[in-house]
Amino acid sequence: MAAPKKKEVKKEAPSAKKDYYQAKGEKLERLKKSCPKCGPGVFMGEHKDRTSCGKCGYTEFKKK
Repeated sequence: MAAPKKKEVKKEAPSAKKDYYQAKGEKLERLKKSCPKCGPGVFMGEHKDRTSCGKCGYTEFKKK
C-alpha cells in the first residue's frame, strides 16, 4: 500500500501596501499614482516606459 501524498501548503506573500504610503506628521501621503478610472485606493504599476492599472488595464505611456 502506497503512502498518502502530503498536500503542498502555499504561503501567502506579505502585503506591500505599506510601501505605498509615507507618514508625514499626522497625515499619510500616497507615494504611487492612483488610477483615474478606478479611483483612489487602486494604484498604478510603474514600468520602464509606462504606468498601468492592474485592475482595469488603463495605461499611460511615459514621454521620452
